[in-house]
Amino acid sequence: QVQLVESGGGLVQPGGSLRLSCAASGSIFSIYGMGWYRQAPGKQRELVAAITSGGSTNYTDSVKGRFTISRDNAKNTVYLQMNSLKPEDTAVYYCNAQIRSSSGYVVHDYWGQGTQVTVSS
Repeated sequence: QVQLVESGGGLVQPGGSLRLSCAASGSIFSIYGMGWYRQAPGKQRELVAAITSGGSTNYTDSVKGRFTISRDNAKNTVYLQMNSLKPEDTAVYYCNAQIRSSSGYVVHDYWGQGTQVTVSS
């Protein structure tokens, strides 16, 4: 069984910073792409940032220059450093990863449980 566990959300003032972490655990053979999505109330879930196994990254336009995604392959962990936070960044943030488990050959999509980020004064 594979699971993703997120941490690092919370309440922060506008202009502040937060760092989200997501650790994958279980019977993992290999992890491919990893990413962060978010869903604000009344809105669809959107991709915030993604990183390949080789370290290539992409970001949605609204967070470019403010957020940085990174990963530690030895720890099966992906991070999202969020700086200069704005009220419109308020959402539940979800970790996503494409993982091949040790028990098979198919790559599956896995999701974390979500962590709330609230930007407010």
